Amino acid sequence: SADQLIPSLKTSLKKLRTDHVDLTLIHWPSPQGAVPLKDSLQALLQAREQGLTRPIGVSNFNIALLDEAINAISVANNATNQVEISTYLQNTKLAAFSREKGVHLTSYMTFAYGKSVQDSVLQEIAAKHRATAAQVALAWAIHQCFSLFPSSTTRPNLDRNLNAGELK
Repeated sequence: SADQLIPSLKTSLKKLRTDHVDLTLIHWPSPQGAVPLKDSLQALLQAREQGLTRPIGVSNFNIALLDEAINAISVANNATNQVEISTYLQNTKLAAFSREKGVHLTSYMTFAYGKSVQDSVLQEIAAKHRATAAQVALAWAIHQCFSLFPSSTTRPNLDRNLNAGELK
């Protein structure tokens, strides 16, 4: 709830041993609107004004919820909507709505829980470009203008991921 957001954020900052975070997102509004979304977003704005966070945004918001967030705090105050996007789950309607409204999208699970690195079509495309299927999946997301944060357990994979933006 709005009255708990700033104290919760301050507790997290104390645990993190920092005075601010670079981005704070509302992961999902409260069930059945028990806490009005506008109240939560207004509390995030207050947290930003207090210097506890830099940009603010939302996560996992569908079109209706994103529209509600835009109406509550404006596009200018909403840095991103972090949603699951991959070559398997392209979220085309949400992506189109977001572009139309000027809301940036951040992709999570860009590798589709590892499916994309095993995908034969992506592997075939990768072979033609002397790349990996993971790089092809990342390049697709980058060329869609999504922000993303791929994970990896090895340094060589991290290095290859960084080169994905070079694929055309």
